[in-house]
Amino acid sequence: MVAAVFVLLVVGSALLKEARRPDPPSPIAIPTFTVPTFTPYTPKPFPTVTSRPSRPAPTRTSTGTSGSSDTGTTTTRPRLDTSLTGNTVYRVGTLPRTACRAASTNVFNDAQLRSLILKTGQCMNRTWSAGLRRVGIGFTPPGYAITARGGRGACGDFPQRGSIVPYYCPRNMTIYASTSAMSRGRGNQRGYGSLSSWHGAIIGMMAHEYGHHVQQLSGLAGSWWSKTLNSRGQSGRLALSRRYELQANCFSGMWMRSVAASYPIPPARRNTLFSFFSNVGDWPGYPRDHGSPPNSGRWFRQGYERSKAFQCNTWLASASSTS
Repeated sequence: MVAAVFVLLVVGSALLKEARRPDPPSPIAIPTFTVPTFTPYTPKPFPTVTSRPSRPAPTRTSTGTSGSSDTGTTTTRPRLDTSLTGNTVYRVGTLPRTACRAASTNVFNDAQLRSLILKTGQCMNRTWSAGLRRVGIGFTPPGYAITARGGRGACGDFPQRGSIVPYYCPRNMTIYASTSAMSRGRGNQRGYGSLSSWHGAIIGMMAHEYGHHVQQLSGLAGSWWSKTLNSRGQSGRLALSRRYELQANCFSGMWMRSVAASYPIPPARRNTLFSFFSNVGDWPGYPRDHGSPPNSGRWFRQGYERSKAFQCNTWLASASSTS
């Protein structure tokens, strides 16, 4: 009897200690695009093309004088396709190579990480503005709200409650992020720094958010939202969300490839990016709104290795590749 009581005391003590342990870290997810309302945006053609017809060759008259006619100018505006499957953005092709050398940055230093995010944001402006204007899509740079601890923006708290991730707010076309939440985590959620201390991984995540800005400017965002509102069931809306988010991953890969030579991104760092994006996404028990970690990695790699915008057309991809 004494032995039995002793065993019960030992087991009870062990269970009590287990109950006092903090919750295990939650899996990391890439930014959740959930806002109270979505502000539709009408893509603007750029630029207005004014063409002057070439002058006809002078015609010599019987008196030896010459004459010509001027029919004036004609003005045309590029016609944009804002649909999901045939969007004008798919004609961008490969993004122009951009010089964007990253300074040595400690991701756990809030000031250094904020500085790098803003600097590379300017590089993204130069790259994407050139690509979008090339096919007639008007360009407006996004805003940035980057702080150490977060705050409140046009789409609510950043990061959102119980989250560590940055997000893009379509209402004012601004990217919001907390540097400390991204790098070190928050509560029981691990930060991205636990996956990779190399700053390029977090910049790849910011390039994902910039991908949402590209979707906004091109009309992809408006078409996705319209289709989401018309979707009858939750599973259909989640499937649309996954295609939307995985496309932003692909756009991120395109941009990271465009600066690979100057950033620089050698083969070892490239593999770090592939691994990083293959470890973020929808984990069991969480909403299936971003795509599985393997598919997250596949679409980032698609953008990085194939580097053409039409290769990021997730709306024509199979259901299994966007699950």
